[in-house]
Amino acid sequence: MNERSHREHQSHREHQADASRSEKTIKDILIVGGGTAGWMAAAALSHVYKNRQCRIRLVESDQIGTVGVGEATIPVIQKFNQMLGIDENDFIKHTQGTFKLGIQFVNWGSIGNSYVHPFGPYGMSMGYLSFYHYWLRHAAAGKTVDPGEYSIAIQAALRGRFMPPAKMPNSPLSQISYAYHFDAGLYAKYLRNFAEARGVERIEGEIEHVKLREDNGFIEKVILKSGQALSAQLFIDCTGFRGLLIEKAMNTGYDDWTHWLPCDTAVAVPSSNVSSPLPYTRSTAHAAGWQWKIPLQHRTGNGHVFCSKYMSDEQAKKILLENIEGDVLAAPRFIRFKTGMRRKFWNKNCVAMGLASGFLEPLESTSIHLIQSSISKLIALLPMAEIDPTVIDKYNELLTSEFTYVRDFIILHYKVSQRTDSEFWNYCRHMQVPESLQKKLDLYHASGRLFRDNNELFDEVSWFAVMQGQGLHARDYHPLADQIEAAEFQRIMQEIKSVISLAADAMPSHADYIAKHCSAHNLLKEVMQMESA
Repeated sequence: MNERSHREHQSHREHQADASRSEKTIKDILIVGGGTAGWMAAAALSHVYKNRQCRIRLVESDQIGTVGVGEATIPVIQKFNQMLGIDENDFIKHTQGTFKLGIQFVNWGSIGNSYVHPFGPYGMSMGYLSFYHYWLRHAAAGKTVDPGEYSIAIQAALRGRFMPPAKMPNSPLSQISYAYHFDAGLYAKYLRNFAEARGVERIEGEIEHVKLREDNGFIEKVILKSGQALSAQLFIDCTGFRGLLIEKAMNTGYDDWTHWLPCDTAVAVPSSNVSSPLPYTRSTAHAAGWQWKIPLQHRTGNGHVFCSKYMSDEQAKKILLENIEGDVLAAPRFIRFKTGMRRKFWNKNCVAMGLASGFLEPLESTSIHLIQSSISKLIALLPMAEIDPTVIDKYNELLTSEFTYVRDFIILHYKVSQRTDSEFWNYCRHMQVPESLQKKLDLYHASGRLFRDNNELFDEVSWFAVMQGQGLHARDYHPLADQIEAAEFQRIMQEIKSVISLAADAMPSHADYIAKHCSAHNLLKEVMQMESA
């Protein structure tokens, strides 16, 4: 065989191998349910499947509303948008978005207490240890400086200022980390346009029946009320709390966490803005739960999460309405939930995402992150047409860990409160928490040490912010923090605080930054100009 014939033969064999492998890959995915979860999944999958190699369809009904309160996020959402190639300013304009530097917690540690859980680090690098160890030394010496004085995110947030991180090495302005507030409905619409432009087919309809295969219990098809039957190789359940596929059809089971997170109801209502939107979310604790405030460009999102065992719907609604600034723009809407997670997030050929996979109250704005995490792990473990159980097991292992770590961090806020003014807070203070959380509490209280386990979502900075902010004080600190001579140490701490304050003052206001770069008002003017042209 001459060289040319050899190359042709080799090319033919490779083509046959590619064709054979192609026949074994997933070629048909059906997403059931829209909203934020459904359209995030559709956008991501349509992006990673190049040249429309897999048919992706999404079925949803205009008659079924979405919960739609997931309007605050954490910084990792930037990675999702960047993966899709979404322009940040365009996205902010289309979703009436604002920027977020952290979460302010009011009345959590005790009534009158306030602190901010910031995005990004405290202080500046001072050697081997994280900065919070040096702050603990500072506090042990009798200094009463708020740790927030050493956070560029907190100082900027409280001043109403914002800018992306600057390329200025050794400056606090290079350490800015941020997330977004946005209208969840507009975000879903934005991603729908993105996904449909990349070949995703939207089908209007409601699910009437889910048919399982008799031999193995896999989903064979879903049947709409119109009679249309939709089959696929992989189904993604984004049907919200109902879990039409993962639970109602497949009886997967649910782990209930209400003994640790007893709030079970939320009442939500939008209101008009009365001032420029601040660059942070606010969470205010009440007698049996807490109230959120999320500032957008066109309105403010408000809600009261509470425990129905300790407070009636009418009481909760009254507290919410009495603590809202601006005019109420719609009737208050009640949402019932049960905190916990599915016993399997991926069962046979069905993957649950969003509220169908579980629910953790939005205290730390993790709802959209958990959708994003589900999507990224599914992409990493995309199966062949014949789904290997080891792939399913790994996915469930990863998501179980993710949910569990986030659960512990949210429980922390309730457990370490010093409030004694209601039955609800007395229950939370005295409840027995998961062993994984108790170990963290004991270690920090005894030695001032914090560790990030298995790359969990929240790092040492986040744990320190909440523990210290709510009055859990460490009895000791790391001995290596003593290596700087006392007078020099005090000078360094004062200098860091001053530099951070000056840097925050140098930033533009949040309102000015939006007006210049990503105002939804400017988008409206652009649309009107295009239409008139």
